[in-house]
Amino acid sequence: MSNIRFQALQTVLNRATPEVKLPSNKISDYFSANVFDKQKMKEYLSKEAYLVVVNSIEKGEPIPRDMAEQVASAMKSWALSKNATHYTHWFQPLTGTTAEKHDAFFEPTSDGGAIEVFSGDALAQQEPDASSFPSGGIRNTFEARGYTAWDPSSPAFIMGRTLCIPTVFVSYTGEALDYKVPLLKALNTLDKAAVDVCHYFDKSIERVNASLGIEQEYFLVDIALFNARPDLYLTGRTLFGHISAKNQQLEDHYFGSIPERVYAFMQDMETEALQLGIPLKTRHNEVAPSQFECAPIYEEINLAIDHNQLLMDLMDRIAKRHNFKVLLHEKPYAGINGSGKHNNWSMITNTGKNLLSPGKTPKNNLMFLTFFVNTIRAVYEHADLLRASIASVNNDHRLGANEAPPAIISIFLGSQLSDVLDEIETSRISKKIKDDAMLWQGIPKIPQILKDNTDRNRTSPFAFTGNKFELRAVGSSANSAGPMTILNMIVADQLKKFKYDVDKLIKKGEKKDVALLMVIKKYIKESKSIRFEGNGYSEEWEKEAEARGLSNFKTTPKALDAILSEKSAILFEDTGVFSKREAHARHEILLDSFYKKLQIEARVIGEMVTNIIIPTAIAYQSKLVENVKGLKDIGLKETTYSAQLDIINQISDHVNFIKSNVEHMVSERKKANIIEDIREKSLEYDEKVKSYFQPIRYHVDKLEQLIDDSIWPLPKFRELLFIK
Repeated sequence: MSNIRFQALQTVLNRATPEVKLPSNKISDYFSANVFDKQKMKEYLSKEAYLVVVNSIEKGEPIPRDMAEQVASAMKSWALSKNATHYTHWFQPLTGTTAEKHDAFFEPTSDGGAIEVFSGDALAQQEPDASSFPSGGIRNTFEARGYTAWDPSSPAFIMGRTLCIPTVFVSYTGEALDYKVPLLKALNTLDKAAVDVCHYFDKSIERVNASLGIEQEYFLVDIALFNARPDLYLTGRTLFGHISAKNQQLEDHYFGSIPERVYAFMQDMETEALQLGIPLKTRHNEVAPSQFECAPIYEEINLAIDHNQLLMDLMDRIAKRHNFKVLLHEKPYAGINGSGKHNNWSMITNTGKNLLSPGKTPKNNLMFLTFFVNTIRAVYEHADLLRASIASVNNDHRLGANEAPPAIISIFLGSQLSDVLDEIETSRISKKIKDDAMLWQGIPKIPQILKDNTDRNRTSPFAFTGNKFELRAVGSSANSAGPMTILNMIVADQLKKFKYDVDKLIKKGEKKDVALLMVIKKYIKESKSIRFEGNGYSEEWEKEAEARGLSNFKTTPKALDAILSEKSAILFEDTGVFSKREAHARHEILLDSFYKKLQIEARVIGEMVTNIIIPTAIAYQSKLVENVKGLKDIGLKETTYSAQLDIINQISDHVNFIKSNVEHMVSERKKANIIEDIREKSLEYDEKVKSYFQPIRYHVDKLEQLIDDSIWPLPKFRELLFIK
């Protein structure tokens, strides 16, 4: 095994940087080259068919089957012109990754020849079987029927030689089996609720779209070193490994010069992404060594999430060309920063107005405050559900680890906006409004709110950053559709309640602006406990949050309880985003994934300790024993070999501890495996089985420090992080 480590190191040192050839010096020449976007539609579709598709994209109107035939024919013609031979319905099952089943365009003819065929039926709907995807009991394995259906709002694209058609995935009985269906429902609900509230201010607004920009963090490691670490390629993270003497403490990697091989990978990946219509804008080194980030321009949320899912797949594919492995695990290395996926969210009207962007007049700021305060109250009301939406076994390693937001959901606004809300809360509302200047008494700051008046607080899970909210707690490997479905749903529900409360006051005779302010003021007061401007990493905040009544679910099984709460059930029913059956299914699927990932990690720990670590320790200990015997045989005093004896004893202590604890861990795992209730099983894995991971790791890492480097079998952190 030690030979594999040194062979890997030698391979890395001999790597050459591949040349990356760009299609053009101007990105605009090849952006969206492999996307069937509106420009391609105009070229390949009739005017009538084009307008039908555009109306479907922009207004959600259904596409008639006869038009679907035209679209399918046009898509096929375009795809064949790009040398595509196959097509697939590309969907997002509840595994968290994407899925596809490729079918050839070609069909044999009766005369022994062949033609390329792609029908409207094949475009609009497929039955991919896909019975082995998680369904949470919605269907049994022997009930194989699941359907994918075309999502026209996300354009088709070509990956390799395959036309990929973004689709939803539903069961035979109509329940959602993917991330996209609930997201689309939540976005539709938000659109209607937000438009209704917008009409208090501007009757010309017809649509409100949620906008999203996803910052993707990741690590890179050479593929040879990756393959020499069984824990990395089986679990996505290092289960053992002593921290490198130099790690991130000098803060010299952050925004530093991008290493040559990494730069080549980034160029290659970005070129492919841009051709797929992913509007990547930013690249840079992150805080930890070998950690990086890429970020796109903001897009409509459904498309942004499709693009992020596609990007993660693309990164993995392109990395192989450069002999890298992309690590998307939230915490691949202990002792240094993990990776997240910051979701920057806002709401944009069809007139181009950002509803979370402060204006220059009291009237515009009243509109801003309406959506701003309602978002705050939505998070306050459903903080536990938002916490559940970002829960995973991987993210449990990261949340609250002094590098990411804590498990307590709070909102950071910045001092100026906090002061504004405090002033509104304590001010007297004038009910005799003569002009805009009289709208508020004692709140002169409102008209002077600036676009970027807030600082950034990296310890806050949900922070306002000028004209958007940033959900920083999402894990790097997650599908953002999960938390974004929840966020858009709770804001939509809150806006409906806001309209009800305002209309009730108007019916009682209050003027519209007064009614708006009265409800805003009430909401500010009711949701104040969710606002926090301080250090979210501190122990003091945990105590203060508890005093405020805020939840602190540090692990996934307990956090996921919010999905099945009575409060959530009412929310799901009122918004129509999840049926009761779908909610229970997702709860079960998430718990199933949680305990199975811990089960795999426990097994890998047992295998590596038994087959790699302990044999290596005993082999080195035997060498020391031979050395001591030799020194003793030639008559040297014990003081001459006391250091060797000390190391021999230390190795025995560590090996005995490791062996004993692995046996106990295996015993606890066997007990957990026979528990039928999935929540109880997950808790048993979390509280019992997982409790052995860190103590075993501690003693393995001590052995790594004691044992001769030339025989240590696993690539060390200094090699994984610094050799590129």
